[in-house]
Amino acid sequence: MNKYRVAILGSGNIGTDLLVKVQRSENLECVAFIGRSRGSRGMAKALELGVKLSDQSIEYVIDNASKIDLVFDATSAKDHMVHAPILKELGIRCIDLTPAKIGPMCVPLINTEECMDNMNINMVTCGGQASIPIAVALARTHKNIEYIEVVSSIASKSAGPATRSNLDEYIKTTERGVKHFSCAKKTKAILILNPAIPYIDMMTTILAKINEPNLELLKIELASLLERVQSYVPGYKLILGPLFENGRIVVILRVQGFGDYLPKYAGNLDIINCAAIAIAEEYAKAVKNE
Repeated sequence: MNKYRVAILGSGNIGTDLLVKVQRSENLECVAFIGRSRGSRGMAKALELGVKLSDQSIEYVIDNASKIDLVFDATSAKDHMVHAPILKELGIRCIDLTPAKIGPMCVPLINTEECMDNMNINMVTCGGQASIPIAVALARTHKNIEYIEVVSSIASKSAGPATRSNLDEYIKTTERGVKHFSCAKKTKAILILNPAIPYIDMMTTILAKINEPNLELLKIELASLLERVQSYVPGYKLILGPLFENGRIVVILRVQGFGDYLPKYAGNLDIINCAAIAIAEEYAKAVKNE
């Protein structure tokens, strides 16, 4: 059986963790792991797994376009601005894990069907993947949401150079994503890099200003959405809420990773990778059924 051929562009933590996840998929095959330095830890892991390597970045994709069905772009927002038009011209699908905001935003349990016909989709941000299901539950059970604030706290050690260089884009993209999916009048995103040792799991707090809260209806909707997220992110857990305090609904989540290439506390990286793999699996199944 022919598998869906994917290439991973970016050999950092996110790209390498994606590689390990692809390796256990029945539908996906990593045909190239691409970076800029063969001396990186990610390249060493790919070599250990027997995956084809390249340090030629986007040039490798250009030269081998006929062998690639999909590219996971795990570089940076700035780099994806360069890569996106090239991949479009080559006719290669792209799942963008940077906050570049080029393609439509994708949260698998919310809008997979909408994303199936798009050649470039954006996985929002880790905070977006964590908070948007809650924002959608709020929107489905309440009208006229005045304000949603998302506060994510992650282990500082889990934030690599690309994450740190993308912080401004992260904030803007998370706010945009929450607003798009919830239709809240105003949104705000905050990211805290916590240096605590032992390293903390990702914690995300969602605060929503709603005049007439219906917590019982919200609990029912949350239970359904949580179960669906957990089908591809088992470490996605509701820790507190929903509560109504000081005129705001409060929900607190913890996200723990699989512990593939990355440690389990790096749930912030794991959740966006799990979401990307989930949508890639859907692309692969669609091609298989054609």
